[in-house]
Amino acid sequence: MQYEFDFASVLANWPQFLEGAWMTILLSFPATVIGFVGGTLLAIGRRGDTRWLAKACGAYVEVLRNTPLLVQVFLVFFGLASLGFKVSAFAAALLTLVINVAAYTCEIMRAGMDSIHKGQIEAAECLGLTRRQVYWHVVLRPAMEKVYPALTSQFVLLMLASSITSQISVEELTAVAARVQSETFRPFEAYILVAVAYLALSLLMRLGLWVFGQIMFTRRRKLGKLGSAK
Repeated sequence: MQYEFDFASVLANWPQFLEGAWMTILLSFPATVIGFVGGTLLAIGRRGDTRWLAKACGAYVEVLRNTPLLVQVFLVFFGLASLGFKVSAFAAALLTLVINVAAYTCEIMRAGMDSIHKGQIEAAECLGLTRRQVYWHVVLRPAMEKVYPALTSQFVLLMLASSITSQISVEELTAVAARVQSETFRPFEAYILVAVAYLALSLLMRLGLWVFGQIMFTRRRKLGKLGSAK
């Protein structure tokens, strides 16, 4: 049996795919930013001297990393509704993505922080830097630079995983594809188009994160070379 491709009817719905792509971005970008901040705070808490806080952060990470994202989406969406909190599907999806990526970011950032030699921290303290300055200049930024490729991959995976939120009727790319294929009876073409769209979004996201990394770390490297030259 020879299959004849027909993208015309699917491409006629391009405004819907564009809206779906925009919804995917609206989910991914804030989840990436908030999840990174939350994950970094979790990493600090997990490495801290407060025992109960370290254990709580560790338990959070283990629970989130060892349960499926789809189950987490259902728990947040239906669980909050059962408790009397009325939230939209978009809000539930965004919250789930944030708490999920924060757990993975915590472990990545913790690995980066653990790679910082204690002698560097002690040297910074001897120079009179405050605790906040030590954490930012000696721990956080160098740690982030070391694990930045892993963070980039994790954030791209988060964007791709946002397709799961279609299960609670969030109108992102996958949900749009499901609706279009049911209207056009062209599922193969619809999902090929969505796969290409996700590929394009992934490449754009990697490019944006690469540019951010260049801005964030290049100046620091130059300053470090100047300091070592002196």
